[in-house]
Amino acid sequence: MSVTVRVPAKVNVQLAVGAARPDGFHDLANVFLAVGLYDEVTVTAADGLRVTCAGPDADQVPLDRTNLAARAALVLAERYGRDADVHIHIAKDIPVAGGMAGGSADGAGALLACDALWGTGASREELLDICAGLGSDVPFSLVGGAALGTGRGEKLTELEVGGSFHWVFAMASRGLSTPAVFREFDRLGEGREIPEPVASQELLDALAKGDVDALAAAVSDSNDLQPAALSLFPELADTLAAGRAAGALATLVSGSGPTTAFLARDAESADVIAGALRASGTCRTVRRAAGPAPGATVV
Repeated sequence: MSVTVRVPAKVNVQLAVGAARPDGFHDLANVFLAVGLYDEVTVTAADGLRVTCAGPDADQVPLDRTNLAARAALVLAERYGRDADVHIHIAKDIPVAGGMAGGSADGAGALLACDALWGTGASREELLDICAGLGSDVPFSLVGGAALGTGRGEKLTELEVGGSFHWVFAMASRGLSTPAVFREFDRLGEGREIPEPVASQELLDALAKGDVDALAAAVSDSNDLQPAALSLFPELADTLAAGRAAGALATLVSGSGPTTAFLARDAESADVIAGALRASGTCRTVRRAAGPAPGATVV
């Protein structure tokens, strides 16, 4: 018997970042939007724990117990007093190391799949608690849709979205380390007061109304990590400029990068922007997706 779970990518439409805490983390106001790029995680009963992966850039995915999917299976098994004897297969479509929570998605997908395979009957609250222990983005991968993440991003308040938003994503030629981007944020902020992170009411209202023009206005300067990402990877500015010139209503670095995100007016505009980015020579690959998308779902 096997169970397959489909789980989406995400874009951060706002990422407000507070000063570094004593534990090294930063308080966040993180507005997540799930988008229709998916990994599928299949778990099958086996003689031991094994992880395999196929799809674009699968060779970059760790297959040992550092993989979040493996860690999710181990944590759930320990809680329920059983062995994590499963083969976890990840069919990748979410870009690897792209800042779109592909690893977090796989963790949430494996957790839900193992819960179904083993019949543990864990409550949603328990699954979310396990997700929070695995990583800051993992709870949202389970929930999907749209949500405001506070704390280090793991405390979620689900948000209403009044329509569908079309996005184009440009994948960079190399990766960016999330810890390095946060360190650069701290360096750039030395000597000045860092305000408490607060979600933009204009942005939340735009999502609730499904108003693409209002969202575009609110997304401008919505990512406090963008200056740090651009400082470490200046070429991303060329990608942002190419998307803007092609008609994107708003451009931003998604999360800590290096993926750049472009808000389009509609599906046709997204096609034009995607074509222009591919022709620009400023990025490695380009993907289109709309959001919100559902969270981790057994298929």
